[in-house]
Amino acid sequence: MSLEQLKAFLEKVKGDTTLQEKLKAAKSPEDVVGIAKEHGHEFTADKISQLSEEELEGVSGGGSKGGSVCEPECR
Repeated sequence: MSLEQLKAFLEKVKGDTTLQEKLKAAKSPEDVVGIAKEHGHEFTADKISQLSEEELEGVSGGGSKGGSVCEPECR
């Protein structure tokens, strides 16, 4: 349930376009937590808010056109 787990999950996401698409479809931080858990990473939704927007955009390919993880709830 640590920030390190979240960052490790985001690193995994960077190389997995299928996982990126799942995250883009997430409607809430809790959805993101569930997807991460399916892939062996455990953290709480509040950890997502501890990441910078830049870190989140890096996962989804950048830009602010709705591509961030669980946008807009995480902002």
